Amino acid sequence: MFVPAKTSVQLYLTPKFDDMNKHFTAFLIILYAGCFQILPAQTTKDSVQIREIYDFALTRGECYGWLRYLSKEIGGRLSGSPEAEEAVQWSHRLMDSLGFDTVYLQPVMVPHWVRGEKEYAAILGEQESGNSEVPVTALGGSIRTEKDGLTAQVVEVMNFEELEQLGEANVKGKIVFYNRPMDPKNITTFSSYGGTVDQRWAGAAKAAKYGAAGVVVRSVGLRLDDFPHTGTMRYDEGVSKIPAVAISTNGAELLSSRLKNEPELKFHFRTSCETLPDALSYNVIGELRGAEFPDEIIVVSGHLDAWDNGEGAHDDGAGCVQSIEVLRIFQELDIKPKRTLRAVMFMNEENGLRGGLRYAAIADSLEENHIAAMESDRGGFTPRGFSIDAGDANFRKILSWKALLAPYGLHDLVKGGSGADIGPLKPQGPVLIGYLPDSQRYFDIHHAPSDVFEEVNKRELELGAAAMAAITYLIDQYGFEKESR
Repeated sequence: MFVPAKTSVQLYLTPKFDDMNKHFTAFLIILYAGCFQILPAQTTKDSVQIREIYDFALTRGECYGWLRYLSKEIGGRLSGSPEAEEAVQWSHRLMDSLGFDTVYLQPVMVPHWVRGEKEYAAILGEQESGNSEVPVTALGGSIRTEKDGLTAQVVEVMNFEELEQLGEANVKGKIVFYNRPMDPKNITTFSSYGGTVDQRWAGAAKAAKYGAAGVVVRSVGLRLDDFPHTGTMRYDEGVSKIPAVAISTNGAELLSSRLKNEPELKFHFRTSCETLPDALSYNVIGELRGAEFPDEIIVVSGHLDAWDNGEGAHDDGAGCVQSIEVLRIFQELDIKPKRTLRAVMFMNEENGLRGGLRYAAIADSLEENHIAAMESDRGGFTPRGFSIDAGDANFRKILSWKALLAPYGLHDLVKGGSGADIGPLKPQGPVLIGYLPDSQRYFDIHHAPSDVFEEVNKRELELGAAAMAAITYLIDQYGFEKESR
């Protein structure tokens, strides 16, 4: 008998189930799995449990309220800031109040860059065209301008090759304007991000080698708007440090258009940012102890720090509250984990990765056995699946769960990267998993003032928490083979 996938999905997403409906739906899932010759052990039990996880997350979820507090009451929380410290204490109190077996702080020294006063920028045209103020934001790690700001002629480039062709003769003393947009043709927007972000990360260092006075970088986003997107950047040893700002996509369009008519156009911007000495901060960790294999650890995680120009709701408040919700779901549904579950709120993903590096170093020194680590750091949008960094045997095991996950829209179980914070654990051999929500809107708000609580949909956030809890449940039930990575 063939049961169409559409029928299974419709029944599986019915909001209210009595016991008969739950078991009938589980029966349909078995048939669905059988059609594709994918039949995990104890499919009926697992499908019923996963349905209960979703029911609970969608009717009794608390992560949306937590996110409201983190975003609206605390807000942007860049490493070393008072807001970051407040977020540390808040997340510790929250997990402690939920009654997790262990909640503790893991000290880590983090970079401390501060933005200072609000940035100002303007296109300086001839008398006929006039001056035009444009939205800019200092890039994380940038030095400040002089007190009166920086004013210089602008040269526009699309890539480092064009910069090299211009050479010192055409760049020295000028402001380099990087204007390469994200490629809209990629369906996965993270591919477009990866093809563009180098100009933000390395643009100042490259331009400084040719004597540039400063750089202006087109915001890394697909949407045309007036929100400049910040992000971290670097300087090279032995090369002069020059101030760097990102300009909104609308501002970039205007500047580029004006340059075509006025090649001698000048640009002015003023920043007051600076880097202070490293500050003490913490990873925040909550734990449910495993009943059968307590020394085998499964991590669910997000990063607690966020850029200071927004509220850090999608990046990465969403991942933090979803991770805490995973453990609460296990606790409230009385799912006794076989293995130890850890919710880890990493500190300093945005401009240093110190929290992830510190966590991995301590895990290595203690010889802890992490069998899996998952990170949610792509926003709180509709779940699509998981990106998996694993050997063939463990990847096949995850694929064997597809019939259990697909009815919830989790169709993408793909080999690929995982998350920045959990990446340092890779040499220790765990399966690394990145939670994959829909990516189409993420770069509208990434590192921008538009990353606010109001941009997060309650149901999408809760569906993500349920998706993470579902795959965590399966990992806990069946474990993974140890891999040499």
